[in-house]
Amino acid sequence: MSGAGARVGVGTRFRYDGETVEVVEIAATAAGNEVVLKDGQGLLRRLALRELLLSDRARLIPEGTGPTADDVEQIASVVLSQLDGGERRRVLERAEHVREVLTGFRSGSAELARAGEPRAAFADGVPLAAKYAAKAAELGVGARSVRRWVALFRESGEAGLAPKKGLSSGPAASADDRWVETVLEVMVEHTDQSRPSRTLVIEWARARVIARFGPGVVPQPSRATAFRVVAELERRHPLFRLSTKRNRDIAGRPEGPYGKLRPTRPGEYVVMDTTRLDVFACDPLTLRWVQAELTVAMDWYTRCVTGIRVTPVSTKAVDVSAVLFQCFRPRPAGRDWPRGAVWPEHGIPRTVLVDVEGAVGPGLASPPLVPETLVVDHGKVYVSDHLTSVCRRMGISIQPARLRTGRDKGPVERFFRTLREGLLEALPGYKGPDIHSRGEHPEGDAFFFLDELEAIVREWTATVYHCRQHSSLVDPGLPGLRMSPAAMFEHGMARAGYIEVPRDPDLAFEFLATKWRTVQHYGVEIDRRRYRGPGLPDPGVRSPFDGPVRGAWPFQVDPDDITRIYFRNPDTRMWHTLVWEHAPAARMPLSEDALAFARKLAAAKYRYPDDRLAVADLLERWNLGLGTTLAERRMALRMSREQAAITLPPIGEPSAAAGLPSVLRALGHGARPSDPAPAEDEAEGGDDDEGDDAFPGEDDFYADALEDV
Repeated sequence: MSGAGARVGVGTRFRYDGETVEVVEIAATAAGNEVVLKDGQGLLRRLALRELLLSDRARLIPEGTGPTADDVEQIASVVLSQLDGGERRRVLERAEHVREVLTGFRSGSAELARAGEPRAAFADGVPLAAKYAAKAAELGVGARSVRRWVALFRESGEAGLAPKKGLSSGPAASADDRWVETVLEVMVEHTDQSRPSRTLVIEWARARVIARFGPGVVPQPSRATAFRVVAELERRHPLFRLSTKRNRDIAGRPEGPYGKLRPTRPGEYVVMDTTRLDVFACDPLTLRWVQAELTVAMDWYTRCVTGIRVTPVSTKAVDVSAVLFQCFRPRPAGRDWPRGAVWPEHGIPRTVLVDVEGAVGPGLASPPLVPETLVVDHGKVYVSDHLTSVCRRMGISIQPARLRTGRDKGPVERFFRTLREGLLEALPGYKGPDIHSRGEHPEGDAFFFLDELEAIVREWTATVYHCRQHSSLVDPGLPGLRMSPAAMFEHGMARAGYIEVPRDPDLAFEFLATKWRTVQHYGVEIDRRRYRGPGLPDPGVRSPFDGPVRGAWPFQVDPDDITRIYFRNPDTRMWHTLVWEHAPAARMPLSEDALAFARKLAAAKYRYPDDRLAVADLLERWNLGLGTTLAERRMALRMSREQAAITLPPIGEPSAAAGLPSVLRALGHGARPSDPAPAEDEAEGGDDDEGDDAFPGEDDFYADALEDV
């Protein structure tokens, strides 16, 4: 068998810097072994032996045969791994026969001799030709076959005895290369177009080949061969078997390996995105189904979801800001959540706490962190002035993803799929990922309200998603260890050595929209709404701000609750709450869209309407269950949220803050605005024989709505 080594000594030739040289002397010096080389012109040079053997500039010229990297044959492992079980057994048996011919032992060694070995026909001293003849007679083959087996075994070992298998060539190898390249060119041109048929692609390629090279120059394959070539090219450039959107995504992949952000600690990159949920929600006023959108914020390093918000129909910039604010101030956890799904109030993992049971409060639904970089797409709500100004104020960098490149937000896109497959598929009202997967009447099964749907998503994320191992969460030092997002957050805490916490409880006001208005003797007017309250500067006092309106002051406005606005006095640096003059007429938070629609209804009904009359008429209309249009439904849904978008800290007068509906609900002193008031017999603990499914009464809104349905 030829060896992989070669003797290096006097007379050995090398290729050095493209020139053939020969070793004429080897000497041992104090610096190490050195060689003297002579080139074709008789010039001598002295080199270290290490340089000659290990440098890329030198290459040995072997005298005998042996395996090299540029051999036509495949390496032994590739040849043997292509064999099936039967072929491998036959190769091993043939190798045993060859070793018996060469050594007299089937194992090739006298130490591993079997019973009866060596046999007389293959003992030492027997001529090799006689051994060939004896083995040929034993196997029933010719002596030349045995001789060829021995030569192949000596040259390549067991791999030389394997059956020769050439490289398989597909249908494209039988067709002309020019025709194949033209077909691929036509397929690439249809990437951004509607899907053509295979016959049309073949005919266009045929016509283009004739026009480009002339008739009869390029041989045209048969119809069957052409279809096989197109099927083979489909693996290189998908066009027919997948959806056109998926084909465009595959065609837009980078040619090299995927590049992605590599976070090193929690909070370094936070990804935000919005998707339409594949499940219908229920309108709490009209009991009709409605589509919902989910906006989430996810920490790239830990895959922890740090913000969740479900909105009806569409998402606004204030909703995105609310999700971003949840990173700073997470929502409280549910009272019945498992202990392992609840985070301590200050966000430190429980493995870091000395006294876990000493933690006060119900805990948080997600770990709080301060984002450093926000990765978003180019949606209007993500590039709005409201969100960019908030990020600029908080020192958060915004890194937009590339257009139509979903892989730039890969973790959050994968979360949406996990949410659909792990939760939404099991909920009533599930309508599938596309219209082709939709049932006949999925809206007939929907009964979850939007706030209930958000609570379900939030609880599933905390109790299932955060506690389940993810294949993408690994420690480079322990590649086989799979961690959950919660464990990865603890790993990041130990790796970073510190945590980021909000430095001011009044950060919530930074996430509201800013309106510039002047202060008059009657207060502040915003969109024909007048607000009054303590803390306002006196009328006529010059504003120190250089805003878009001369002499105007900045006020923070929540579009989902216009019953109050917030003002920060630049002298005292204290926040003050200003209440709308018609706020007592609204028994729930009122949005800007709802007030605009109420004014429109009042203008069509009354000659001289005002805001008080418009709000009262709108509430009466909704209480009667007449809000059936899409605009009314969307505004009613925003008014019926169980929790406000941004939980603002209590400021100013305690009485005003304590009267907020969100505060009352958090303390358990108020019912949902959309729920009917309990009857007197229910309040006094009346008869419970009717059960939980009984209707409160004939005059109740839900009873009338259900009768209509």
